[in-house]
Amino acid sequence: MEQRYQGLAADRNGGMTHLAQIIKDAWVFGLLPEDQDGSGFSNGQMQVLHDKVALEWDKYGNLPSRLPPDLQERHTRIHRQAMERARDLGWNPELGDDD
Repeated sequence: MEQRYQGLAADRNGGMTHLAQIIKDAWVFGLLPEDQDGSGFSNGQMQVLHDKVALEWDKYGNLPSRLPPDLQERHTRIHRQAMERARDLGWNPELGDDD
């Protein structure tokens, strides 16, 4: 049976994983509506979304500071909310010995 992504809302570490990052960045670039958290996406769907997100980031040198103002605002809002939620769920941003 093919593995499916559980969705950002159910992701570990309050959504501070690589797959959750793809979803959040897809929201930033308007590739997914913000009410779609990737729940049920196949590995293939996540790869396609990753590739689309990467193409968008390439336009801005992979730096949020190079985003146009509207995307910068959206990026800040989405990622701030995500970090607050993750911290509320017990995520610790400090790297451990394994990281």
